Amino acid sequence: MDFGFGFLIIALLVIVAVAILIKNIRVVQQAKAFVIERLGAYQTTWNVGLHFKIPFIEKVAKVVSLKEQVVDFPPQPVITKDNVTMQIDTVIYFQITDPKMYTYGVEHPLTAIENLTATTLRNIIGELELDQTLTSRDIINSKMRAILDEATDLWGIKVNRVELKNIVPPREIQDAMEKQMKAERERRESILKAEGEKKSAILLAEGERESAILRADAQKQSHILEAEGQAEAIIKVQQATAEGIRLLNEAGASEEVIKLRALEAFQAAADGKATKIIIPSEIQGLAGLASSFKEVITDVK
Repeated sequence: MDFGFGFLIIALLVIVAVAILIKNIRVVQQAKAFVIERLGAYQTTWNVGLHFKIPFIEKVAKVVSLKEQVVDFPPQPVITKDNVTMQIDTVIYFQITDPKMYTYGVEHPLTAIENLTATTLRNIIGELELDQTLTSRDIINSKMRAILDEATDLWGIKVNRVELKNIVPPREIQDAMEKQMKAERERRESILKAEGEKKSAILLAEGERESAILRADAQKQSHILEAEGQAEAIIKVQQATAEGIRLLNEAGASEEVIKLRALEAFQAAADGKATKIIIPSEIQGLAGLASSFKEVITDVK
């Protein structure tokens, strides 16, 4: 009985020891860190991997997330340089870079960051007027990030970015701003309408100018074709005259006959639309020879 009881006690002690050892084996996951204390004092910081904690002597004081965190603080009342009270809510993007300083640097770190953010925002906005506040978000964000990052560095925190999520001025100022924006939109619409009418008028004028050019070109082509037709008719007449003279020469006609035939050719040309006919000097006296020519023709027959 004594042997069996002693064996049972030993087995129980072994089981308890194994359970304690298993319980003190800890695995640190990615993007996390364990702050370890030994007998109440900071001992070390565990990073990713398998670790063993000494039972009853060491303990995990804090599990710290190393991921970037986002905190949206409620709206804070701030007063501008020209005494306008506004409500501004802020978003902070931060990351814990030193788990030890984050654990022991400040009590309630998020509350400390919120209070520091509100104080910094009031100081910055207090130096700006309303119009500057509404148009200088990037400048305000940069200034706040620099101030907060420097202040929280002692707490093991790095402020990556600060954003003014919303700026809410008083109701009467909002109404005035809306009226101003409406007037600006109407002005732009008027400008766009005027520009559209201007472009339309320009296009219409260009169309009329091109039409006039086309009409002028058509009229010009018509005159050219008419002139070419007249010239071609004169050439035909002259060619026929030359052919007649050639035939007269072959028939042995006298010089008077040839001149008379030339006169007849010019008379045919004058029957056209030509307004001016130039008659060579050597045939200008043929009018008086017409009767003589007829008699010569009669005698020849």
